[in-house]
Amino acid sequence: MNTIVLKESPFKTLISFHKLIESLEQIAASDVDYRSNYATALLQETTAFPEFREGIQDLKVLQENETLVRNLLADLFPTALTNNEIKAVTIPFQDLTFNYTERFKKILQQDGFSSEISIRDMSDNQLYVLNCTLILNAFYGQNINFNKPLFFDITDQNGIMNHYRILYNADFIEIIPTEKSVPLLPEEINALLDNYDDIALWKEKFPKESWILKGFGIVTLYDATTESAISNLKSNLLKSETEQAELKSTFESIFRSVFKIPDLRIGFIMYNQEDDSFVRPPYIDNNLSSYLLHSGQELSCTNSIFGSCFKEALEDKKALIIADVNHYILDSKNENLGNHLLRQGIQSAVFAPITKNNVLLGIVELVASTPRVLNSLNAEKLELILPYLVDTIERYNTDMLHQVEAIIQREYTAIHPSVYWKFKREAYKYFQTNNHNKEYIFKEIVFKEVFPLYGQIDIKGSSEHRNETVKEDLKNQLKSLLAIFENQKSNQNLVLLEQRQFELQSFYNELDFPLKADSEQQIQNYIEKEIHPILRNTKMDFNSEQLETEYFNTLDEKTGLFYQSRKKFDNAMSIINKKLAMVLDKKQLEAQLIYPHYYERFKTDGVEHNLYIGATITPTKAFEIMYLNNLRLWQLQTLCEMELEHHQLKSSLPYELDVTSLILVFSSPLSIRFRMDEKRFDVDGTYNARYEVVKKRIDKAHIKGTQERITQKEKITIVYSHNNEQQEYLKYIKYLQFKKILEPTIEQFEVEDLQGVSGLRAIRVKVLNTIENEAFKSFSYEELLEEN
Repeated sequence: MNTIVLKESPFKTLISFHKLIESLEQIAASDVDYRSNYATALLQETTAFPEFREGIQDLKVLQENETLVRNLLADLFPTALTNNEIKAVTIPFQDLTFNYTERFKKILQQDGFSSEISIRDMSDNQLYVLNCTLILNAFYGQNINFNKPLFFDITDQNGIMNHYRILYNADFIEIIPTEKSVPLLPEEINALLDNYDDIALWKEKFPKESWILKGFGIVTLYDATTESAISNLKSNLLKSETEQAELKSTFESIFRSVFKIPDLRIGFIMYNQEDDSFVRPPYIDNNLSSYLLHSGQELSCTNSIFGSCFKEALEDKKALIIADVNHYILDSKNENLGNHLLRQGIQSAVFAPITKNNVLLGIVELVASTPRVLNSLNAEKLELILPYLVDTIERYNTDMLHQVEAIIQREYTAIHPSVYWKFKREAYKYFQTNNHNKEYIFKEIVFKEVFPLYGQIDIKGSSEHRNETVKEDLKNQLKSLLAIFENQKSNQNLVLLEQRQFELQSFYNELDFPLKADSEQQIQNYIEKEIHPILRNTKMDFNSEQLETEYFNTLDEKTGLFYQSRKKFDNAMSIINKKLAMVLDKKQLEAQLIYPHYYERFKTDGVEHNLYIGATITPTKAFEIMYLNNLRLWQLQTLCEMELEHHQLKSSLPYELDVTSLILVFSSPLSIRFRMDEKRFDVDGTYNARYEVVKKRIDKAHIKGTQERITQKEKITIVYSHNNEQQEYLKYIKYLQFKKILEPTIEQFEVEDLQGVSGLRAIRVKVLNTIENEAFKSFSYEELLEEN
């Protein structure tokens, strides 16, 4: 026996037409002949099947009497509407359906005919509870309104997902209790209403098949594909980046549902207002393609691909609609764009600008491989979608701006992690004020009682080297120009050429003397304004023309000057700074393990660094002077390693440069204050300013009573004030000499008096440059103590 098998339910289901038969009996008793005769004839047919009134449990009865069932339901399923309405007989919240309209049949046949209509995102437990609510409403007088829309999703033969809203009509259903049903008290009903997710409680109060559902329901579907697709779009746009791995396929599926185009593809590009260009969105991680950029990352708006008509469309903030790409090319509107699309197999396209407050944010790209499937009519559907894209892109842009600002903070104006906690505390205080008071005065960030360490590795004679390379380039350029003029045999502008030749020779002779501050700029302006116009506008003979071509090919694109010597020097400087900074930054990570401290580094003509250590910077960890000693030893060893790095690097540099190293010892604790205007820390107080004065002038100082600089190549100079500092560093030096890092000779001398500062002394020692960099090993302060 083919008994009806339904999902687990509180109902025992009997498919019955008893309410419909009772309605027919009333019609048969009426005095309207044609209606009465029609009803009487149907009633006579049903008398042979008492189960039509009492309840059907065997599906064969329905299948074998399909014509009778259809005739009984004819008033509810008009033949004239069968190709328009999507309707069938059903049992509510169950998969069983029959007596479909013709349109319903066509929809089900798209995905393989089935009598099951699965409700989207609805579990069996939820369906059980929904059946229970029918009982509460019908038998216990509750007015439970389940407002969640019910949807049925099905894919058509073109692969497009369609979404249908489900509506139930329960007018022909009767709910009857059985001996198994459990009478409910008001407090039990309240407990059920308060515990929707407690399926065990619902099944306890409404045991399986403890009620009879007699009759039938009518399910009506209406096409809600567009509305549902847009809702899905909104849900996907709200997802985080980590949840958007399938963003491309999801978007395309949604847009295909809205536009009913199976091969529709979606792309997106951002507009960069600063550069007037289009770029791939950095936050979508290349999940979405771009058919305008294709394989590139960026494209200027002046590129020929966009053309004038595209530019006009963007300026007017209107979509560019290309229904037929081949026809578009024939119209000669923009052949470059048309061919660009054809190479990607695109035959029709819509490029819709996304704007907010009349500001262009980007372009959404809809493309298809079939001509005219995208056109000015269905492009109007974008009006339903674009508002959600605008809000999402604006949100993404805001998030991206915050990330960019964070990167700038980290890479350019970073607040070191060791002091970040104090800035964070002050920021929290601002947010804790009412309404983020704009008048709130931020407290200055000050750290008191900290010990400073300063060190630098400087490129020796960088200013002199730079001036020499400038002079060399200028001389070579002037020499090339003089050669062009001397080879010129033409009589055109002869007097003017002779004058210019004289002026060039005068500039050349000036370069035999020390370079003046404005010499480079003066010669550059003269060449650009006086000489280059003559070369470009004067007809040259063959020899001069060859020299002229060679001359212009030698010019640097940016400066318009000869740049060969300076380029070698600048590249050498850049390589040295980069390598030494890398060593320092890497070693600094190790130093933080000694005791967390503030660290900053600067690239100038070399690399400088400041360290500040003390309890106020790391209040969660007890500070002892041993940590300062350990950090001083670390600093000395690090400068040794940087010297060795330079020694190994020097022979491969495009311009040979030497370096000098310096450490400034300052044992008195001081205060540092964050300067809001300069966005950096500086020492605080008049007395502490002495430390900054020494830092700025010490590297140019001489040994007292001589003209010898205190710094020399391949040597480390340690400047100090007190005897205890001298003894401390002599211990470090002795230890590193024992470890074959420093040479045995130690120089000690007095430093000349600086402005407002006197009494400084220094130790100078040479680094053993025979040690391979890879073999260099740092030693701790504790190891030093063990050696003694």
